[in-house]
Amino acid sequence: MEFDDARLENAELLARHDPLLRQLALAGSRIRVEAAGLEMPALETPPQPRGIIAVGAEARLIRAVLEPLCPVPFVAWALAGLPGWVGPLDLVIVLASGGPDAALLGTVGEAVRRGASVIVAAPPDSQVADAAQSTSTLMLPTRSGDPLAAAVVVLDVLHRIGIGPEVHPESAAEAADLVAEACSPHRDLSTNPAKHLAIGLAEATPLVWGGSVLAARASRRVAEALRRNSGRPALAADAEDLAPILESAASRDTFADPFEQASVLPPVLIVLDDGRGDEVSRSQGQRLVNLADSRGLRICRLSCDQSGTEVDRYVSLLQQGLFGAAYLGIGLGTAQSAASGFWEPGRR
Repeated sequence: MEFDDARLENAELLARHDPLLRQLALAGSRIRVEAAGLEMPALETPPQPRGIIAVGAEARLIRAVLEPLCPVPFVAWALAGLPGWVGPLDLVIVLASGGPDAALLGTVGEAVRRGASVIVAAPPDSQVADAAQSTSTLMLPTRSGDPLAAAVVVLDVLHRIGIGPEVHPESAAEAADLVAEACSPHRDLSTNPAKHLAIGLAEATPLVWGGSVLAARASRRVAEALRRNSGRPALAADAEDLAPILESAASRDTFADPFEQASVLPPVLIVLDDGRGDEVSRSQGQRLVNLADSRGLRICRLSCDQSGTEVDRYVSLLQQGLFGAAYLGIGLGTAQSAASGFWEPGRR
């Protein structure tokens, strides 16, 4: 399927994809819904747990935020059940806002039986919520079905009980709103960064890289969205894995026929920059940029406001990438007319 940028300006076509674009635009609203529905008890900082384990959708996001500062071992667990070492001295975080999940139901039941402290984000009428009932359980009822929104609220709670860094759901929602405004389908190609990104990816294989822990996490989510919306390969990986691909890429032929369909789509480097990479990551990023530039490959950059929290910056980078992926699918004619969801069962 060939990319047609005229599709990105076709009001009738964009209206047919309104469910997909509207779902992305309402990310900030869903964060507010979850934060507003949270009835926080009077929490006191509990005794420091021996270890923390997170399960469910966006468990790895929780780990990415907490791990650099968490004073105890932290594990994002993707399997059914719990590791054998989990017991009464540990904290289990269960993220089950996205819908029924038999594996999570068994996991939360096991956590309760072992006497662990449990924080559960789930719909109040769900089986997971029922199974989590205990004197050592903190229930966070969810309503939007959006695991990202639920994760933001969980991170806010973890900060309040002295385990995680400062997180402000309202500022995270504002970060999502700013992206939605900038990437609105009503903005034309000249002022819409997401449509511009889609054009940059039109005839290329995306290689997505983020320097910080959270930017790297966002890069993997963006690559998933690119694959889902375009049906094409997209790779998010560490710099040492992307560098050989760029090194082996053929240099762009200035005299090639621009209308001739290439048998192999050249790579394009997408750099997610939240301004929080260390000296090593900045050096790695510059190496990737130099490799791409030396071969005449396109380089796309996603950046964000540096003044917000880590979660604000993550939300901004993620939403920009998701909008870009949606417009890429629309331009190719491969996007789903109804959103596939910000979450799919089983995704961690």
